[in-house]
Amino acid sequence: MPAIQVEGLSKTYRTYKKKPGLKGAVIGLFKREYDITEAAREVSFTIEEGELVGFLGPNGAGKTTTLKMLSGLLHPTRGRAQVLGFTPWERKNEFKRQFALVMGQKNALWWDLPAAESLELTRVIYGVEETLFRRKLDELTTLLDVRDKLNIMVRELSLGERMKFELINALIYSPRILLLDEPTIGLDVTSQKKVREFLREYGRHERITTILTSHYMQDIQELCERVMIIDHGTLMYDGRLARILDQFSDHKIVGIDSSLPLDHPAFVRFGEVLSTGGQTLKLKVRRERIKEVCRELLSLDGVEDISIQEVPVEDIIREVFASKKPS
Repeated sequence: MPAIQVEGLSKTYRTYKKKPGLKGAVIGLFKREYDITEAAREVSFTIEEGELVGFLGPNGAGKTTTLKMLSGLLHPTRGRAQVLGFTPWERKNEFKRQFALVMGQKNALWWDLPAAESLELTRVIYGVEETLFRRKLDELTTLLDVRDKLNIMVRELSLGERMKFELINALIYSPRILLLDEPTIGLDVTSQKKVREFLREYGRHERITTILTSHYMQDIQELCERVMIIDHGTLMYDGRLARILDQFSDHKIVGIDSSLPLDHPAFVRFGEVLSTGGQTLKLKVRRERIKEVCRELLSLDGVEDISIQEVPVEDIIREVFASKKPS
């Protein structure tokens, strides 16, 4: 049985449109107009135990709404979902003990308590046996390199340290489902890398089923083989990240180090000029022309070196959103 199974999950919000002024308020007492917003529309997918799936989409696409429905915080307008065999919005205690939701812009830890006391409170709430808790705490704080921060007030921790403790707080009772909403938002590059390494290794070892939303494409590239793309509440794509990169990445970027003028007409005919700086030029070249273009470039006097790079995955995903027609 899949760990998560979603069929036709939809969430619709109805927002009152108040007309301006006192007259508008009085009219609203008797006749109201509403805007209808579909935050999620007929979303369906299945996730197997131990999978780590990326959930992508622009702001307002429906990612967080979907995660909140899977965690039981929101009741859907229609559709059904099974998470570990439970209906999330029934909020049964057996279910709540088996999942964790971590939101990068929300704090679960008590701001005015040391991290250790916040974690102790979680232990009591979830009924974790103390010996197991101590062993788990030692393991997690070692992996995330924050053992020396346990007795510091949460408000005095750096953003990266707080997020590490948020992860520890979510994992301390050994959930089987982990829902991560922008866990690396605002973190510096070093902290992002440490969190990614932890999620990859710990999730694989513990076989935790994970859904990850992130605007940092490095998170998705390093952690997720499978991605789901949602926009305007509709699931547009569900499949391997490599496939969508192949499907939409029909160009490569060729870097040229040259003593020739960067506006030399020979360069322009090879592809679209993306940037110039110093003696370096970047061209966007169709994938099927790469060999031919490189051969011709190397034959030019003045071209000293060339490099070939893939188009950044952020640009590819942006193209997917723009097209709205993935296959």
